[in-house]
Amino acid sequence: MGNIYRFNEYELDTHRHQLRRAGEPVHVEPRALDLLCHLVEHRDRVVPKNELLDEVWGDRFVSEAALTTGLRTARLAVGDTGSQQQMIRTVHRRGYQFVGPTTVLAATSGAGAVPVLRPSAPVTGADRQVIRFCRSDDATRIAYATVGSGPPLLKAANWMTHLDLEWTTPVWSHWLSGLARNRRLIRYDERGCGMSDWTVPSFSFDDWVDDLETVVDAVGLDQFPLLGVSQGGAVAVAYAVRRPERVSRLILAGAYARGRRIRAADDNERDAAELDLNLARVGWMHQDPSFLQVFASQFLPDGTGEEWADFINFQRRTTSPANGVRFLEEFAEIDVSDIAHRVQCPTLIIHARDDARVPASQASELAALIPDSRLVLLESRNHLLTASEPAWEEFLSHIDDFLAE
Repeated sequence: MGNIYRFNEYELDTHRHQLRRAGEPVHVEPRALDLLCHLVEHRDRVVPKNELLDEVWGDRFVSEAALTTGLRTARLAVGDTGSQQQMIRTVHRRGYQFVGPTTVLAATSGAGAVPVLRPSAPVTGADRQVIRFCRSDDATRIAYATVGSGPPLLKAANWMTHLDLEWTTPVWSHWLSGLARNRRLIRYDERGCGMSDWTVPSFSFDDWVDDLETVVDAVGLDQFPLLGVSQGGAVAVAYAVRRPERVSRLILAGAYARGRRIRAADDNERDAAELDLNLARVGWMHQDPSFLQVFASQFLPDGTGEEWADFINFQRRTTSPANGVRFLEEFAEIDVSDIAHRVQCPTLIIHARDDARVPASQASELAALIPDSRLVLLESRNHLLTASEPAWEEFLSHIDDFLAE
């Protein structure tokens, strides 16, 4: 008894122990095929090295080099490599996980099996995600979601999210699966974005902090670690200051204390900030493809053409053009530099060393402002780390270690 799993142009038939590409059998060394089958069948979790060695080689003693060779062969068989890790990902010091979007085509027990399409969850399981709604004090409807199990991690909202669509975009899918491993990830769409209300009575930084508190109350969290990405970092800082008894640890990724207008130190920087906003107004209001591509390149300068195209399409589906402009104008005015010193919990600040959207100097400023903080700079230019770059696994490893302390 086995299943047929489809990913990209491949089908893996675990009953017949066969890998096919576009319907044609692919020759794979038996041990490597065993590894691939076990990883695909257990794709909802990270599989430890020892488990793979026991399952594939049994009582026979082999070195980790044999496992490494087998994994390399399995990756090549499905068009993947150790540097890309788009199908089989190495999870630092923990093991390996099959992360390719997979569909279960059929349960096979013989020639008469009837194919039944059943979408398989991306890694931690979008089908196990639960989406609910709560209302802020001004009656704005806020969508929030929980996925995974274990200790909680709350991610403060940031721009360009959509609780449902994130699972199918390379911009966010690996973030969700990585952050939800061995823990319960709670996240929400901020007002004006995603599945939350787009038409709202008020649209300010204080509203965003209030909405975070509304979600915390709706979920029933007592004390929890809080993650803030990009401008969500400033929201997380403000909430940690407001509710120090609730935030046990704070993680800031690609974050900043002061928006571009606020931190402009001279006329040249002020002119550059205004130019950026003016281009954004034109680009968003007119949905100008050339501008949207420039915007994508700022978030993902090392992204592929396919990733840029997906990013642009995702932008259009997450908010309205008018709200896109409102977001950017509000981001430019953010300033938590006068309260950041009041954060009381241990804080991890992670930033791409050559971030093309938010300079690493902003991470250094946060580290100087927050008393019990540490700064980690990763080798990347991407504002949103991609699944294929080495910095991504380092990012997850730093978070795992920090939360385990």
